[in-house]
Amino acid sequence: MFNKIIKRGHRKGSKSVSNETFVTVNHSSVANFESQPPILSPLPQPSPIIPKYEIQNLPKFNDVPSSEKLNLFIKKTQLCCVLCDFNDPSKMTREKEIKHRNLQELVKFIQSDSSKINEQMQENLMRMISINIFRALPPAFHENTGSLPDVGEPDEEDAWLEPAWPHLQLVYEILLRYIVSNGADKKIAKRYIDHTFVLKLLDLFDTEDHREREYLKMVLHRIYGRFMSHRPFIRAGINNVFYRFIFETERHNGIGELLEILGSIINGFALPMKEEHKLLLVRAMLPLHKPKCVALYHQQLTYCVVQFVEKDYELADTVIRGLLRYWPVTNCQKEVLFLGELEEVLDVTHPAEFQQCMGPLFRQIGRCLTSPHFQVHIIVTSLIYMSCYCSAVSLAGLSCTHVTL
Repeated sequence: MFNKIIKRGHRKGSKSVSNETFVTVNHSSVANFESQPPILSPLPQPSPIIPKYEIQNLPKFNDVPSSEKLNLFIKKTQLCCVLCDFNDPSKMTREKEIKHRNLQELVKFIQSDSSKINEQMQENLMRMISINIFRALPPAFHENTGSLPDVGEPDEEDAWLEPAWPHLQLVYEILLRYIVSNGADKKIAKRYIDHTFVLKLLDLFDTEDHREREYLKMVLHRIYGRFMSHRPFIRAGINNVFYRFIFETERHNGIGELLEILGSIINGFALPMKEEHKLLLVRAMLPLHKPKCVALYHQQLTYCVVQFVEKDYELADTVIRGLLRYWPVTNCQKEVLFLGELEEVLDVTHPAEFQQCMGPLFRQIGRCLTSPHFQVHIIVTSLIYMSCYCSAVSLAGLSCTHVTL
């Protein structure tokens, strides 16, 4: 009997040990899962300072023999990986001056000796660029104060400017010269300028500093022009920024710059236009008329829309009906923008396409005549003359067709 009790005790003990083992594994897995960042969170930022490296004076490239330029280039890129504190002008003054001087040296070196940049140098160079430009952007002013974002024209005097711009500008210059240089191996460059790099660039377009957005626009446009395999991904990435802006946040600082890039891309579309490109118009360009802050980027948006109609005249009916769908009801200033865009679209619209949307267009023009805004009346008057001319041309074309038949 005693032996049976001992055996039962051993069996229960083995079960409890196995259960505890499973429970421990489950808890550790949950802890590990919770400690990891979510999939949709921003990519982790690189370490701001390279371990065990200090900023020190380095010789110029012209002062060393050609055999030592490789090692000197790597040392300069490592030195420029150290981020300086620009929030306090009195801190790290010596380090800021040394880094600024070495960045200028790298700009001249890449511009003049781009053919001598090997794979190891490119790896260190792109690492330095990523550490400097890819960072967490500060929250917008309205997010800090709790006030609503201003939908009017941005005031450059009150706009936030990046304190570290003296260094960032040189880093962007290095990146631009590296992308456009013929000496850099395209296959090697493609390893570092990949889809992850493009996504991080698109995230930076939300910066409030207009100087950085201008450089980002040039960089992304050069990448689109040189790396053909990245083109569909870049267009999709820009579309995703638009979708998030239209349907979720209605707040983004770089919509105008992204539309400028798309304007040149649309201008290069081959004919006949692909269905994918037409979906860009229907799903992104036309819904961009919906947000209240459309005035901030309306000029670039109008250019893109008119480019579509000039490329494929059959899209005029789609564009005009899309404008009528998002037509403002109570916002007179926004209505003035829509009327101006409609006038530009009608300039490139063929009579046959105008006839398809003539009915709803004239009904909307009639409603605009009751607007209390004087600018609306002025634009509507010229629009009526243009619409009547298009209508007369359409009717004349139809009568000629009947006579021919």
